[in-house]
Amino acid sequence: MTDPIADMLTRIRNALAVKKEEILMPFSKVKFNIAKILEQEKLINSVEKTNLLFGIDEKEKKQRKKIKTNFDQLKINLKYNKDGNSIIKILKRISKPGCRIYTTKDNLPWVLDNFGIAIISTSQGLMTNKEARRKKLGGEVMCEVC
Repeated sequence: MTDPIADMLTRIRNALAVKKEEILMPFSKVKFNIAKILEQEKLINSVEKTNLLFGIDEKEKKQRKKIKTNFDQLKINLKYNKDGNSIIKILKRISKPGCRIYTTKDNLPWVLDNFGIAIISTSQGLMTNKEARRKKLGGEVMCEVC
C-alpha cells in the first residue's frame, strides 16, 4: 500500500456510506493521531488501539503467535446525528505521496469558511488549521474534513 492515510480516509467514507457503527484498520501512529484530532473535534465518538488477539481462545492465540500475526488495530467508533446521517460530510486527502502540498503560516487553508478543518502536519506534530494559525506554524496539508 502506497498511501495508508488515503486508505484510512476511504475506509471511514465507506463505513459512513453504509452506516457502520465502528471500523477496524491497521494501526499506525499517524493514523491514530489523525483519528484523535477527529475525536477532539467531535467528528467521531472514540478511537482506541486494540489487538487482534483479544477475544479468541488460547489455542488460536498460540497459533497466531507462532506465525507472527499479532498486529495492533485502530478501532474507530463513528458518529451520527439523530436522523441517522453522518456528522462527517466531506473527507478529502490533499497531500499525496506523488504530490505533496505544503503551506506557510500565512497561507493556511480555510475549509468551508472555517466551518470545517484541515489537518496539518507541522514541526510540532499534527494539528488542525485553526490551531496551526494560532501557533503561527505552516506544514504539510494532510486532509480536509467537514
